[in-house]
Amino acid sequence: MIRSFLTMLAVLALTACSLPRGAGVQSEILSAPSGDEAPQFAVHMVTRDFLPIAAAWPASRAGQDSDGWIAHSAAPADRAIQPYDILDIVVWDSEETSLITTETQKMVDMEDMQVSAGGTIFLPFVSTVQVAGLSRTQARARIQRKMEEIVPSAQVQLNVKPGARGSVSVVAGVSKPGAYPLSDTHYTVLNAVAAAGGASASIENPQVRLIRAGNSYATSLERLYRDPSLDTILRGGDKLVVEADPRYFRSLGAAQKETIVPFPQDEVTALDAMSLIGGLADTRADPKGILILREYPESAVKDGISGPEHERSVFVIDLTSADGLFSAGQFRIEPKDTVMVSESPISGATTILGLVAKVLDIANDADGLDF
Repeated sequence: MIRSFLTMLAVLALTACSLPRGAGVQSEILSAPSGDEAPQFAVHMVTRDFLPIAAAWPASRAGQDSDGWIAHSAAPADRAIQPYDILDIVVWDSEETSLITTETQKMVDMEDMQVSAGGTIFLPFVSTVQVAGLSRTQARARIQRKMEEIVPSAQVQLNVKPGARGSVSVVAGVSKPGAYPLSDTHYTVLNAVAAAGGASASIENPQVRLIRAGNSYATSLERLYRDPSLDTILRGGDKLVVEADPRYFRSLGAAQKETIVPFPQDEVTALDAMSLIGGLADTRADPKGILILREYPESAVKDGISGPEHERSVFVIDLTSADGLFSAGQFRIEPKDTVMVSESPISGATTILGLVAKVLDIANDADGLDF
């Protein structure tokens, strides 16, 4: 009698309330609000046929916020002289009656001559010469012509060293921050990072931020290594910052980890995401119900072919099929995506059966009691 009473009490309790869960099941998450005719989101099954369609869509709302990058461009054959550059000038003259040399010294060495803010230098007997904006070859020819006015047989040699405005600053995220001179006309981002000792080992998937003329551009070091056409030529006054990748995605539901997951590399696929979150919770997760929740800007919404058909899109991945697994390995996660692992409907039933079994065990023990 006691056993029957306890069993009825357990069944009533289980039917009167729902068991706590860490996430909804797939059908609950994807169900539309009752009485709402307007679609709240679009649902897409991630398959081999769907992959090229999704790949052609514009970036998500968070992805469109990312900074662009300046591609590599052809360097000038000879760097233009800038204000505050340092010039070393040697003037040769073999004439016995030269105004600038002696019988024993047939050359005049003028070292460390700084170009003024106005772009000029001062030469004895010649006065000022405008050199800023000229290449080294052009400046040497102009100085030669000026010197020939007083020393017809003069021969000029010119060496240019970058000044304060002919350097770049590597600000942070490297072993040796500091200012580095532009040693040649083809001095690139990777040259500067290498000169500064490389990216700090503690930075995962290091990103390079280039600050130029009030604008900011960013890309990853990995991308620069892969594609030399992106290794931008630097200009005087540029600033570089090496920093951690700011992108992340969210992991929720019946996953091993519910957390914010930083991007450890430039591209993260849905299958990569499964590994990064430690896989699925074995007793709770529905491997047919991996949901990727993403928001697109309103401007990207199209017909479902050239763009998503709704700002809010849910991508469903089935990890129990070969096509689902292969497709998950090619479907890219975008910044601020939410990876939701839904609960398995079976796990709830299993939990209920387990609770009933425990109650029955208690009831069997109660029947053995002597009242």
